[in-house]
Amino acid sequence: MATEIERKFLVRREAWHPVSGTGVRYRQGYLAAGPSCTVRVRVSAHGAFLTVKGATSGIARAEYEYAIPPADAEEMLATLCSAPLIDKVRYRVPHAGRVWEVDEFEGANAGLLLAEIELPAVDAPVDLPPWAGREVSGDPRFFNSYLAAHPYAEWRHEAPAP
Repeated sequence: MATEIERKFLVRREAWHPVSGTGVRYRQGYLAAGPSCTVRVRVSAHGAFLTVKGATSGIARAEYEYAIPPADAEEMLATLCSAPLIDKVRYRVPHAGRVWEVDEFEGANAGLLLAEIELPAVDAPVDLPPWAGREVSGDPRFFNSYLAAHPYAEWRHEAPAP
């Protein structure tokens, strides 16, 4: 079974300085989003993918990802996924021997900055970069599937500080 082990952190905006032009735009939507399974369609400059994720247990969950034709993905985003879609720019940032992914959300989730780090094991140590704020790994409000149904713009007033 394929397993994703991931920790997620809010990004301290005042400490975050992306290198201009290094981010990749992602657009994604959800075909299904429930407590036991999510099915995502994603398009970026790297291609189009269909991803199935299982229920989260701590910081781990089953994950299966398959390349699909970009035209099919665009059609699914336009006709099968509810609005708003997740629209973000992802930056890959090396730090302490690992690569962090920092997502700067746009559209209905504009203003949200999240950092994720995939790990080889649940108990793998993590050296936090200076721009990493509060950990939100266990907070389902920061799952992309939740943000698609409940955009950040609708709950910004209750968003925790990094």
